Amino acid sequence: MTDARPSPADTAPRAPTASRLLKEQSILTEAENHFAQFGFEGASLENIAAAIGISRHNLLYYFTSKEALYQRVLDDVLTQWLAGMEDLSHSDDPQQALRRYIRAKLQYSRTRPQGAKVFTKEVIAGAPRYGKAIIERVGPLLKTEVRTFERWAREGRIAKVNFMHLMFIIWSVTQAYAEQEAQFALLLGKPALTERDYDKAEELIVRMVLSALAPDNAI
Repeated sequence: MTDARPSPADTAPRAPTASRLLKEQSILTEAENHFAQFGFEGASLENIAAAIGISRHNLLYYFTSKEALYQRVLDDVLTQWLAGMEDLSHSDDPQQALRRYIRAKLQYSRTRPQGAKVFTKEVIAGAPRYGKAIIERVGPLLKTEVRTFERWAREGRIAKVNFMHLMFIIWSVTQAYAEQEAQFALLLGKPALTERDYDKAEELIVRMVLSALAPDNAI
């Protein structure tokens, strides 16, 4: 009797096609814009779908609900943000590591401001839909970075400060260039911040952070 059971290759989930991935990315990009502008409650699947020329029903073929779409947007934003944190702990040069990290955070604010705004809106609301992911994904990496700073401090390479709050401050000041870009540009008398503006911000932020961490500044 022939064994009709399917082989593992037959039952394995198929990889998404290139066209599906392209459509998903189009939906995610538009959803990020809408969630950044209107928040979770104010954004609608109908408007997101209409903006890319598909129906709400068609959108739900790719993402089963607004909650699922929102979670995916935040997942993608957080993944990009965390990549810089991972790089920080792999360096053995505090000054260069911090320079690269601050540059990466400002680059993120410059190139993906809508993603930063979506994340900020969620956090300001108390992270009702994403708090668990923040604890599980950000928490361990943050502790790793703090241990790296503490090691550098023990070696006398940087001052011993509250490293947890150091990271909070770096996040806040770099993310402000996404959240308040329009205000900063208005006050500088220009339609939008330029790459040179971000370079100037990077130079000053790095200078302040490294000055605070100079070994003779321990508190």
